[in-house]
Amino acid sequence: PQDPGAKSELAKQGKAVIDFGTHWFKGQTMGNGQAPVKRYNRQLRDLIAAGKATPSWIVSHEISLDEAADAYKNFDARSKGWTKVLIKPGMSNGKKEN
Repeated sequence: PQDPGAKSELAKQGKAVIDFGTHWFKGQTMGNGQAPVKRYNRQLRDLIAAGKATPSWIVSHEISLDEAADAYKNFDARSKGWTKVLIKPGMSNGKKEN
C-alpha cells in the first residue's frame, strides 16, 4: 500500500534516498529495531496513573471485534481521523469516536 499523502514517489512507497558513500565516509552509524518498551512501561504506567501523562488523546475510535476488518482497511488507507483504534471484544454497540 502506498502513502497517498507522501511528497514524492519514493516516499509513497516508504523509501528514502541515502548516499551510502557519504554516510560511510563521515563515519556515521545507522540502527533500527523496536523501541525497548519494557524498559519504560512501569514508569509510563505510573505517570498515567498519577494523571501526568494522558496518552488517550491519540485514540480516535473504540470498536467491537466484529468491526476490526473495517477499521484495518481505514487505518491502512490512512483515512482521515483514524489514528489509533482500541478493539474491545466485549463491545457490541459499534464505533465510538473520541
